[in-house]
Amino acid sequence: MRGRLPRNTRGYAVIPPPKNSKEKALLDAMLRVDHAGEYGANRIYAGQMAVLGRSQSGPLIQHMWDQEKEHLKKFNEILAENRVRPTALLPFWNIAGFMLGASTALLGKAGAMACTVAVEESISEHYNSQIRALMELDPERYRELLQIIKQFRDEEMEHHDTGLDQEAESLPGYQILKTAIQVGCKAAIYVSERI
Repeated sequence: MRGRLPRNTRGYAVIPPPKNSKEKALLDAMLRVDHAGEYGANRIYAGQMAVLGRSQSGPLIQHMWDQEKEHLKKFNEILAENRVRPTALLPFWNIAGFMLGASTALLGKAGAMACTVAVEESISEHYNSQIRALMELDPERYRELLQIIKQFRDEEMEHHDTGLDQEAESLPGYQILKTAIQVGCKAAIYVSERI
């Protein structure tokens, strides 16, 4: 019996083994980009905290960052369990995320919140597309992964709504900044799925 699982124990925690190479490639890309997104979000909040951590906005930013830390922790676990390599671009996302967070925070609370709205809206839309893909693939088979993605999507939307409540739209040039950040997010999603 050594090395064997008891009969009533499954051999995975969240994601069952893929049925074929196409499904493996899809799941690997999905997990890789989700991990990269949560990593980038952590770095953005780190940059915001470096600038605004001691301001009145600090506790709110810290709360959102704490949730992002939990998201990243979960995707670290899922990547390891499924032997999926993270994106090779993590060193770049490390610097780019921090710089985006810090530079928008230098514009003040409204700048940090505008960044939060843009990024979290992009991430939520991306999570929604993954939910649709998994529902089409096999919702029962991927029930646990769907639950995780839905929970994280809901928390990202909470951050988005918090940013709006904190007057992100009052920033002069809000729409231009939001659009630029979202173009960057879409590019980051595209390359992180592949590299």
